[in-house]
Amino acid sequence: MARKAHSAEDSAAIAHPEDRRDHGRRARVEVEFDEQAVLGALFGEFDANLVQIENRLGVYIGARGNKVAIEGLEDDVARARDVLLKLHEKLLTGEEVDSGAIEALIAMSNEPMLDGIVTGEAKVPPIMIRTRRKTITPRSAMQGEYMRMLASRDVIFALGPAGTGKTYLAVAQAVSQLITGSVQRLILSRPAVEAGEKLGFLPGDMKEKVDPYLRPLYDALYDCMPPEQVERRLASGEIEIAPIAFMRGRTLADAFVILDEAQNTTREQMKMFLTRFGQGSRMVICGDPKQVDIPGGDRMSGLADAVGRLEGVDGIGMTRFTAADVVRHPIVGRIVEAYEGEDSPP
Repeated sequence: MARKAHSAEDSAAIAHPEDRRDHGRRARVEVEFDEQAVLGALFGEFDANLVQIENRLGVYIGARGNKVAIEGLEDDVARARDVLLKLHEKLLTGEEVDSGAIEALIAMSNEPMLDGIVTGEAKVPPIMIRTRRKTITPRSAMQGEYMRMLASRDVIFALGPAGTGKTYLAVAQAVSQLITGSVQRLILSRPAVEAGEKLGFLPGDMKEKVDPYLRPLYDALYDCMPPEQVERRLASGEIEIAPIAFMRGRTLADAFVILDEAQNTTREQMKMFLTRFGQGSRMVICGDPKQVDIPGGDRMSGLADAVGRLEGVDGIGMTRFTAADVVRHPIVGRIVEAYEGEDSPP
Protein backbone atom coordinates (compact mmCIF):
# COMPACT_ATOMS: atom_id res chain seq x y z
CA MET A 1 0.00 0.00 0.00
CA ALA A 2 3.08 2.23 0.15
CA ARG A 3 2.73 4.82 -2.53
CA LYS A 4 4.94 5.36 -5.52
CA ALA A 5 7.74 7.89 -5.14
CA HIS A 6 7.87 10.80 -7.55
CA SER A 7 10.90 12.29 -9.24
CA ALA A 8 11.66 16.00 -9.10
CA GLU A 9 10.09 16.33 -12.55
CA ASP A 10 6.83 14.51 -11.94
CA SER A 11 6.23 14.94 -8.20
CA ALA A 12 3.42 17.22 -7.10
CA ALA A 13 2.15 18.67 -3.85
CA ILE A 14 -0.76 20.44 -2.27
CA ALA A 15 -0.09 24.17 -2.28
CA HIS A 16 1.31 25.90 0.75
CA PRO A 17 -0.99 28.43 2.39
CA GLU A 18 -0.89 31.70 0.48
CA ASP A 19 0.16 33.85 3.40
CA ARG A 20 3.05 31.58 4.47
CA ARG A 21 4.63 30.23 1.31
CA ASP A 22 7.35 32.87 1.07
CA HIS A 23 8.30 32.85 4.76
CA GLY A 24 10.47 30.53 6.86
CA ARG A 25 13.23 28.11 5.96
CA ARG A 26 12.44 25.23 3.62
CA ALA A 27 13.39 21.81 4.91
CA ARG A 28 13.37 18.10 4.19
CA VAL A 29 13.38 14.97 6.31
CA GLU A 30 13.23 11.24 5.57
CA VAL A 31 11.49 8.81 7.92
CA GLU A 32 11.96 5.03 7.80
CA PHE A 33 9.37 2.66 9.31
CA ASP A 34 10.55 -0.78 10.45
CA GLU A 35 7.14 -2.47 10.68
CA GLN A 36 6.02 -2.60 7.05
CA ALA A 37 2.90 -4.62 7.91
CA VAL A 38 1.13 -1.47 9.15
CA LEU A 39 2.15 0.83 6.28
CA GLY A 40 -1.14 0.32 4.44
CA ALA A 41 -3.12 1.48 7.47
CA LEU A 42 -0.61 4.28 8.12
CA PHE A 43 -0.90 5.73 4.61
CA GLY A 44 -4.64 5.06 4.36
CA GLU A 45 -6.75 3.92 1.44
CA PHE A 46 -5.59 5.76 -1.70
CA ASP A 47 -3.02 7.50 0.57
CA ALA A 48 -5.87 9.43 2.22
CA ASN A 49 -3.97 9.85 5.52
CA LEU A 50 -0.91 11.27 3.78
CA VAL A 51 -3.03 13.62 1.70
CA GLN A 52 -4.85 14.82 4.82
CA ILE A 53 -1.54 15.67 6.50
CA GLU A 54 -0.36 17.41 3.31
CA ASN A 55 -3.55 19.48 3.11
CA ARG A 56 -3.51 20.48 6.77
CA LEU A 57 0.19 21.25 7.13
CA GLY A 58 1.11 22.45 3.64
CA VAL A 59 3.87 19.89 3.08
CA TYR A 60 4.72 17.41 0.33
CA ILE A 61 4.98 13.74 1.31
CA GLY A 62 6.55 11.21 -1.05
CA ALA A 63 6.91 7.53 -0.19
CA ARG A 64 9.04 4.68 -1.51
CA GLY A 65 8.68 1.32 0.20
CA ASN A 66 8.99 1.87 3.95
CA LYS A 67 10.65 5.30 3.59
CA VAL A 68 8.75 8.59 3.58
CA ALA A 69 10.25 11.93 2.51
CA ILE A 70 8.61 15.15 3.74
CA GLU A 71 9.32 18.59 2.26
CA GLY A 72 8.05 22.06 3.13
CA LEU A 73 8.62 24.77 5.71
CA GLU A 74 10.84 23.67 8.59
CA ASP A 75 8.22 23.67 11.37
CA ASP A 76 5.59 22.08 9.12
CA VAL A 77 7.96 19.29 8.09
CA ALA A 78 8.75 18.57 11.74
CA ARG A 79 5.05 18.52 12.64
CA ALA A 80 4.22 16.16 9.77
CA ARG A 81 7.02 13.81 10.85
CA ASP A 82 5.78 13.82 14.45
CA VAL A 83 2.21 13.08 13.34
CA LEU A 84 3.32 10.14 11.17
CA LEU A 85 5.50 8.69 13.93
CA LYS A 86 2.71 8.92 16.49
CA LEU A 87 0.23 7.37 14.06
CA HIS A 88 2.70 4.53 13.48
CA GLU A 89 2.95 4.00 17.24
CA LYS A 90 -0.83 3.84 17.56
CA LEU A 91 -1.08 1.22 14.84
CA LEU A 92 1.63 -0.92 16.45
CA THR A 93 -0.37 -0.98 19.68
CA GLY A 94 -3.51 -2.07 17.86
CA GLU A 95 -5.34 1.25 17.89
CA GLU A 96 -7.49 2.26 14.94
CA VAL A 97 -6.51 5.34 12.94
CA ASP A 98 -9.02 7.56 11.19
CA SER A 99 -9.24 11.19 10.03
CA GLY A 100 -10.31 12.27 13.51
CA ALA A 101 -7.21 10.73 15.08
CA ILE A 102 -5.04 12.50 12.52
CA GLU A 103 -6.72 15.85 13.22
CA ALA A 104 -6.16 15.37 16.95
CA LEU A 105 -2.45 14.61 16.47
CA ILE A 106 -2.03 17.60 14.16
CA ALA A 107 -3.63 19.83 16.79
CA MET A 108 -1.16 18.52 19.40
CA SER A 109 1.90 18.97 17.19
CA ASN A 110 2.41 22.71 17.69
CA GLU A 111 5.86 22.30 19.27
CA PRO A 112 7.64 19.75 17.07
CA MET A 113 11.18 18.45 17.60
CA LEU A 114 13.49 19.85 14.90
CA ASP A 115 16.22 17.19 15.33
CA GLY A 116 17.18 15.66 11.99
CA ILE A 117 15.43 18.30 9.87
CA VAL A 118 17.65 19.37 6.97
CA THR A 119 17.12 23.01 5.96
CA GLY A 120 18.10 24.94 2.88
CA GLU A 121 18.29 21.94 0.56
CA ALA A 122 14.67 21.22 -0.29
CA LYS A 123 13.13 22.46 -3.53
CA VAL A 124 9.66 23.98 -3.47
CA PRO A 125 7.45 21.09 -4.57
CA PRO A 126 5.10 21.60 -7.50
CA ILE A 127 1.44 22.22 -6.78
CA MET A 128 -1.13 19.45 -7.09
CA ILE A 129 -4.58 18.20 -6.20
CA ARG A 130 -5.01 14.46 -5.62
CA THR A 131 -8.38 12.82 -6.29
CA ARG A 132 -9.49 9.19 -6.53
CA ARG A 133 -8.94 9.06 -10.28
CA LYS A 134 -6.04 11.41 -11.02
CA THR A 135 -3.40 13.82 -9.81
CA ILE A 136 -3.99 17.33 -11.14
CA THR A 137 -1.21 19.86 -11.63
CA PRO A 138 -1.55 23.45 -12.92
CA ARG A 139 -1.40 24.04 -16.66
CA SER A 140 -0.81 27.79 -16.42
CA ALA A 141 0.76 30.20 -13.95
CA MET A 142 -2.67 31.57 -13.00
CA GLN A 143 -3.96 28.05 -12.36
CA GLY A 144 -1.03 27.62 -9.97
CA GLU A 145 -2.03 30.76 -8.05
CA TYR A 146 -5.64 29.62 -8.01
CA MET A 147 -4.71 26.18 -6.66
CA ARG A 148 -2.71 27.82 -3.87
CA MET A 149 -5.78 29.83 -2.92
CA LEU A 150 -7.98 26.72 -3.03
CA ALA A 151 -5.68 25.15 -0.45
CA SER A 152 -5.62 28.14 1.90
CA ARG A 153 -8.44 30.70 1.59
CA ASP A 154 -11.93 30.45 3.08
CA VAL A 155 -13.77 32.27 0.28
CA ILE A 156 -12.43 32.48 -3.28
CA PHE A 157 -13.77 34.27 -6.35
CA ALA A 158 -12.57 32.80 -9.65
CA LEU A 159 -13.29 35.12 -12.58
CA GLY A 160 -12.63 34.54 -16.26
CA PRO A 161 -13.70 32.90 -19.52
CA ALA A 162 -14.71 29.33 -20.17
CA GLY A 163 -11.95 26.74 -20.44
CA THR A 164 -9.64 28.16 -17.78
CA GLY A 165 -10.35 25.43 -15.21
CA LYS A 166 -12.19 27.61 -12.68
CA THR A 167 -14.92 25.14 -11.81
CA TYR A 168 -13.01 21.94 -12.57
CA LEU A 169 -10.15 22.75 -10.19
CA ALA A 170 -12.58 23.82 -7.48
CA VAL A 171 -14.46 20.51 -7.80
CA ALA A 172 -11.17 18.58 -7.72
CA GLN A 173 -10.06 20.38 -4.53
CA ALA A 174 -13.49 19.73 -2.99
CA VAL A 175 -13.29 16.02 -3.83
CA SER A 176 -9.77 15.83 -2.37
CA GLN A 177 -10.94 17.36 0.91
CA LEU A 178 -14.05 15.18 1.02
CA ILE A 179 -12.14 11.91 0.66
CA THR A 180 -9.60 12.93 3.32
CA GLY A 181 -12.29 14.01 5.77
CA SER A 182 -11.31 17.71 5.85
CA VAL A 183 -14.96 18.49 5.03
CA GLN A 184 -18.06 16.37 5.55
CA ARG A 185 -20.09 17.52 2.55
CA LEU A 186 -19.61 18.78 -0.98
CA ILE A 187 -22.28 21.19 -2.20
CA LEU A 188 -22.33 22.31 -5.84
CA SER A 189 -24.76 24.95 -7.06
CA ARG A 190 -25.65 27.02 -10.12
CA PRO A 191 -28.38 29.52 -10.92
CA ALA A 192 -30.97 27.91 -13.23
CA VAL A 193 -30.79 30.63 -15.88
CA GLU A 194 -31.29 29.94 -19.57
CA ALA A 195 -28.33 31.03 -21.72
CA GLY A 196 -30.12 33.08 -24.35
CA GLU A 197 -32.85 30.59 -25.21
CA LYS A 198 -36.29 29.75 -23.89
CA LEU A 199 -36.55 26.10 -22.94
CA GLY A 200 -40.21 26.24 -21.93
CA PHE A 201 -41.72 23.92 -19.34
CA LEU A 202 -39.45 20.90 -19.14
CA PRO A 203 -41.10 17.54 -18.39
CA GLY A 204 -40.38 15.43 -15.31
CA ASP A 205 -39.93 15.99 -11.59
CA MET A 206 -37.87 18.79 -10.01
CA LYS A 207 -34.56 16.88 -10.34
CA GLU A 208 -35.20 16.20 -14.03
CA LYS A 209 -36.08 19.85 -14.64
CA VAL A 210 -32.92 21.30 -13.10
CA ASP A 211 -30.36 18.60 -13.99
CA PRO A 212 -29.67 20.02 -17.48
CA TYR A 213 -28.47 23.25 -15.85
CA LEU A 214 -26.21 21.32 -13.46
CA ARG A 215 -24.73 18.84 -15.94
CA PRO A 216 -21.25 20.48 -16.06
CA LEU A 217 -20.90 19.94 -12.31
CA TYR A 218 -21.77 16.26 -12.65
CA ASP A 219 -19.19 15.95 -15.45
CA ALA A 220 -16.42 17.39 -13.25
CA LEU A 221 -17.38 15.07 -10.39
CA TYR A 222 -17.31 11.93 -12.52
CA ASP A 223 -13.89 12.93 -13.81
CA CYS A 224 -12.50 13.09 -10.26
CA MET A 225 -14.26 10.12 -8.62
CA PRO A 226 -15.33 6.63 -9.76
CA PRO A 227 -18.99 6.70 -10.87
CA GLU A 228 -20.13 4.26 -8.18
CA GLN A 229 -18.66 6.50 -5.46
CA VAL A 230 -20.33 9.60 -6.92
CA GLU A 231 -23.70 7.81 -6.96
CA ARG A 232 -23.25 6.48 -3.42
CA ARG A 233 -22.28 9.87 -2.01
CA LEU A 234 -25.12 11.60 -3.87
CA ALA A 235 -27.56 9.09 -2.40
CA SER A 236 -26.17 9.58 1.13
CA GLY A 237 -26.21 13.37 0.90
CA GLU A 238 -22.42 13.74 1.19
CA ILE A 239 -22.54 15.32 -2.27
CA GLU A 240 -25.39 17.67 -3.12
CA ILE A 241 -25.99 19.36 -6.47
CA ALA A 242 -28.78 21.92 -6.49
CA PRO A 243 -29.88 25.28 -7.94
CA ILE A 244 -28.94 28.32 -5.86
CA ALA A 245 -32.58 28.84 -4.83
CA PHE A 246 -32.30 25.66 -2.75
CA MET A 247 -29.62 27.29 -0.55
CA ARG A 248 -31.99 29.79 1.09
CA GLY A 249 -32.43 29.44 4.85
CA ARG A 250 -29.52 27.03 5.34
CA THR A 251 -26.19 27.25 7.19
CA LEU A 252 -23.56 25.22 5.36
CA ALA A 253 -21.12 24.00 8.03
CA ASP A 254 -18.19 21.57 7.46
CA ALA A 255 -18.81 21.78 3.74
CA PHE A 256 -16.96 22.67 0.56
CA VAL A 257 -19.42 24.84 -1.35
CA ILE A 258 -19.04 25.79 -5.02
CA LEU A 259 -21.21 28.26 -6.94
CA ASP A 260 -20.76 27.98 -10.71
CA GLU A 261 -21.98 30.47 -13.36
CA ALA A 262 -22.13 33.07 -10.58
CA GLN A 263 -22.42 35.93 -13.09
CA ASN A 264 -26.06 34.89 -13.52
CA THR A 265 -26.98 35.49 -9.89
CA THR A 266 -28.77 38.65 -8.80
CA ARG A 267 -27.35 40.78 -6.00
CA GLU A 268 -29.96 39.35 -3.63
CA GLN A 269 -29.07 35.76 -4.55
CA MET A 270 -25.34 36.38 -4.13
CA LYS A 271 -25.80 37.96 -0.70
CA MET A 272 -28.02 35.05 0.33
CA PHE A 273 -25.46 32.51 -0.90
CA LEU A 274 -22.42 34.14 0.74
CA THR A 275 -24.18 34.40 4.08
CA ARG A 276 -24.78 30.61 4.11
CA PHE A 277 -21.09 30.21 5.08
CA GLY A 278 -20.66 28.13 8.24
CA GLN A 279 -17.96 26.83 10.58
CA GLY A 280 -15.36 24.56 8.99
CA SER A 281 -16.48 25.43 5.47
CA ARG A 282 -14.85 26.68 2.29
CA MET A 283 -16.62 28.52 -0.51
CA VAL A 284 -15.63 29.05 -4.16
CA ILE A 285 -17.58 31.34 -6.49
CA CYS A 286 -16.85 30.86 -10.21
CA GLY A 287 -18.06 32.96 -13.11
CA ASP A 288 -17.37 34.87 -16.30
CA PRO A 289 -18.35 38.54 -15.84
CA LYS A 290 -18.70 38.91 -19.63
CA GLN A 291 -21.30 36.17 -20.04
CA VAL A 292 -24.26 37.50 -18.06
CA ASP A 293 -27.61 35.90 -18.98
CA ILE A 294 -29.83 37.43 -16.27
CA PRO A 295 -33.32 37.99 -17.73
CA GLY A 296 -34.28 41.60 -18.30
CA GLY A 297 -30.79 42.92 -19.03
CA ASP A 298 -31.02 45.83 -16.59
CA ARG A 299 -30.25 43.91 -13.40
CA MET A 300 -26.70 44.08 -12.08
CA SER A 301 -24.89 40.75 -11.82
CA GLY A 302 -24.48 39.58 -8.25
CA LEU A 303 -20.95 38.49 -9.11
CA ALA A 304 -19.85 41.96 -10.24
CA ASP A 305 -21.50 43.52 -7.21
CA ALA A 306 -19.83 41.08 -4.78
CA VAL A 307 -16.39 41.54 -6.31
CA GLY A 308 -16.71 45.31 -6.00
CA ARG A 309 -17.73 45.06 -2.36
CA LEU A 310 -15.45 42.27 -1.15
CA GLU A 311 -12.13 42.69 -2.94
CA GLY A 312 -9.43 43.24 -0.33
CA VAL A 313 -11.51 41.83 2.55
CA ASP A 314 -9.38 39.63 4.82
CA GLY A 315 -9.80 35.91 4.10
CA ILE A 316 -11.27 36.41 0.62
CA GLY A 317 -9.18 35.59 -2.45
CA MET A 318 -9.67 36.82 -6.02
CA THR A 319 -8.29 35.05 -9.09
CA ARG A 320 -8.71 36.60 -12.55
CA PHE A 321 -8.18 34.40 -15.59
CA THR A 322 -7.84 35.67 -19.15
CA ALA A 323 -7.97 34.12 -22.61
CA ALA A 324 -4.24 33.34 -22.20
CA ASP A 325 -5.18 30.89 -19.41
CA VAL A 326 -7.61 28.82 -21.52
CA VAL A 327 -6.45 25.19 -21.33
CA ARG A 328 -8.85 23.65 -23.82
CA HIS A 329 -8.01 23.43 -27.53
CA PRO A 330 -5.89 26.47 -28.56
CA ILE A 331 -8.63 27.67 -30.88
CA VAL A 332 -10.90 28.19 -27.84
CA GLY A 333 -8.46 30.77 -26.50
CA ARG A 334 -8.43 32.56 -29.83
CA ILE A 335 -12.25 32.55 -29.96
CA VAL A 336 -12.42 34.01 -26.44
CA GLU A 337 -9.97 36.76 -27.39
CA ALA A 338 -12.02 37.61 -30.49
CA TYR A 339 -15.19 37.99 -28.43
CA GLU A 340 -13.71 39.75 -25.39
CA GLY A 341 -13.72 43.29 -26.82
CA GLU A 342 -12.34 46.14 -24.76
CA ASP A 343 -14.52 45.89 -21.64
CA SER A 344 -12.50 45.05 -18.53
CA PRO A 345 -13.81 42.51 -16.01
CA PRO A 346 -14.68 43.72 -12.52
